[in-house]
Amino acid sequence: MATHISELFDLSGRSAIVTGGSRGLGKEMAEGLAEAGASLMLCARREEWLTPTVEEFRGRGFRTEGLLCDVSNPEQVQRVVDKTVEAYGKIDILINNAGVSWGELPEKMPFDRWQNVIDINLTGAFLFAQSAGREMLKREYGRIINVSSVSGLQSSADGPHYVGYAASKAGLFGLTRELAASWGRQGIRVNALAPGFFHSRLADSSIEYAEPVIKARNPIPRVGDAGELKGVAVFLASDASNYVTGQTIVVDGGRTIV
Repeated sequence: MATHISELFDLSGRSAIVTGGSRGLGKEMAEGLAEAGASLMLCARREEWLTPTVEEFRGRGFRTEGLLCDVSNPEQVQRVVDKTVEAYGKIDILINNAGVSWGELPEKMPFDRWQNVIDINLTGAFLFAQSAGREMLKREYGRIINVSSVSGLQSSADGPHYVGYAASKAGLFGLTRELAASWGRQGIRVNALAPGFFHSRLADSSIEYAEPVIKARNPIPRVGDAGELKGVAVFLASDASNYVTGQTIVVDGGRTIV
């Protein structure tokens, strides 16, 4: 008999690391995992963002820990993984959500800004997948979700100009496929999410450019609403997607099909 639908989406007893989990889309996805029953380890760069979210989630009854982490620093990444195993005994789910951007014309892009965006958005995702993956391989079970962007699928030549961001997010698609192929037979599934425009600290500066086009051309003619990403994250983290790996789910209101 097939598993009941409520069990397919149940994350009770699972533990999850969410990078960039203190605010914005990372916080929303972490909330979704916790609502489905998962225990959380939230990572953020700033104490003033992290502590209030950890306290809020604990106040709602979610089992939550938090650590400051620069995802481009291998030692700090390993510390988060070690502390998660210490707190929960295992790592079942990893959401690589931490990201930064820098807007500039390609010919004017400062090298240090390019390097910073690549280090955090792409190398950081690899470092966390590598470190958490080692723990997942011990148990032959794991779910990794790399949060990319439609910017990795579709250019924005009319602005805003985010060449480093676009390159890093396109790189996540390749990383996702390669990890999925490498670890699939060891029980680890790896997929990507490619959100379109949602209001967040990172995206709000570019939404002013994009929103008129979205309203004019999108099949769903608006910016994404709060809550419209966490269900997809729970799907990819849960047994509901047990036969899905190496894929990218685009959540953009149809932006990339027109």
